[in-house]
Amino acid sequence: MFEFSWPWLFILLPLPWLLAWVQNSKKTHSSLLLRIDSLAYQAKAKTQTTANKGWPHWLLALAWLALVSALANPVYRGEPITLANEGRDIMLAVDLSGSMREQDMAYQGRFVDRLSVVKRVLSDFITERQGDQLGLILFADTAFLQTPLTRDLDTVAQMLEEAQIGLVGRATAIGDALGLAVKRFNDKSASNKVVILLTDGQNTAGNLTPEEALILAKDAQVKVYTIGVGSDGNFGGGLFSMGGGAALDERLLTHLAKETGGRYFRATDTRSLANIYQELDALEPLAKEEQTVRPEEALFYLPLLLSFLILLLATVWHRLASALQRVAGEQ
Repeated sequence: MFEFSWPWLFILLPLPWLLAWVQNSKKTHSSLLLRIDSLAYQAKAKTQTTANKGWPHWLLALAWLALVSALANPVYRGEPITLANEGRDIMLAVDLSGSMREQDMAYQGRFVDRLSVVKRVLSDFITERQGDQLGLILFADTAFLQTPLTRDLDTVAQMLEEAQIGLVGRATAIGDALGLAVKRFNDKSASNKVVILLTDGQNTAGNLTPEEALILAKDAQVKVYTIGVGSDGNFGGGLFSMGGGAALDERLLTHLAKETGGRYFRATDTRSLANIYQELDALEPLAKEEQTVRPEEALFYLPLLLSFLILLLATVWHRLASALQRVAGEQ
């Protein structure tokens, strides 16, 4: 729909004629005293007047109309669009330690390694986070930021899919992972800062202890949800074990979650892991209010350009008429 943002500015339209009327009323008396009686001069003046009262006056009026129209800011407003609700800022911290090779997670009728199940279920969780900002941290001997907070969910899912066990070592630096996640929230003022930390072991490496990272998380008001991954059997051993793992420290994970207002979950198979993500949606709901906006395209430059072209044409017309008069006068 086409409309003007400031239609009241059209009250300026009669301004040039009002100014001309005021100026002429002041000069009425003096102009009578200066009347020229020469018939030759009157004929010349009449010729000039005829030339000047033609197109240029209409063009100037049209130019003024276009200029006022530009000042009134014409815009085209499109159909209303409903924006996504303001989402959460979620950092995903995924364990890539050696024990994530354990093939003790049932998936589609067979046992696969823990990381494959985490990738499969977590990818669904990522694609459903419309309105959220997600980031990805991978950790083992240390932690590193794979993807900063972004609304580009496809990139986050792709980076997770490309993650490989052993990429950053074989140990488990839970403290470093949590500390790095908190650091990435430092420039965020929103209160919905969430860390989802997935691991199958206990803290065995890193420069930052879990307790030190917990202090940082509490100071930054970051809520931590921890997920212990793996079957109910012994971690880090068994028929399919590749070594490098350690027993799941459920006490630590529960402590980290409870102290920050989050929760600890236990994921023993694909279904339980998927249910955890559904429960996280209930624990961290999106805002209910929807925002509706109408895309707006400014069109002020069109009448402004028209006004400029008209003034240019009027100037050319005036100079051409003057030149023709001089030629006619010389003849």
